[in-house]
Amino acid sequence: MGGKLVKALTECEVVVMKCIWETDHDMALPEIMSKVNTRYNKEWKPQTVSTFLTRLVKKDFLNMYRQGRSFLYHPLVEEQEYGKGQITKCADLWCNNDADLFLSALNKQRKLKKEEIERIRALIDGLD
Repeated sequence: MGGKLVKALTECEVVVMKCIWETDHDMALPEIMSKVNTRYNKEWKPQTVSTFLTRLVKKDFLNMYRQGRSFLYHPLVEEQEYGKGQITKCADLWCNNDADLFLSALNKQRKLKKEEIERIRALIDGLD
């Protein structure tokens, strides 16, 4: 969505989007509901999922189109694009946009793996 302001999602909307992002095809309501309920241990009814899908269409995260008797949903925002925005917002809000505070907080939450540390070092070395 190059340069376009990406609207914030509720936690429930993120759950629906994650299921859609993790699938390599456009999905109809029954498949989305099944994935959400299975993957996230929910017991959402069709009307609940339909409400979240309607909101996601209004927020320009999804395109809805008819195919036969079903409506299919196609993502308009890439998962990485949304994730990067959330990480940036988190770093700005909680770490005053300070990268070392952000990494330190992440490491305290869960220890960074050796491979992650090596990739971070390589990334830093590439900044010179």
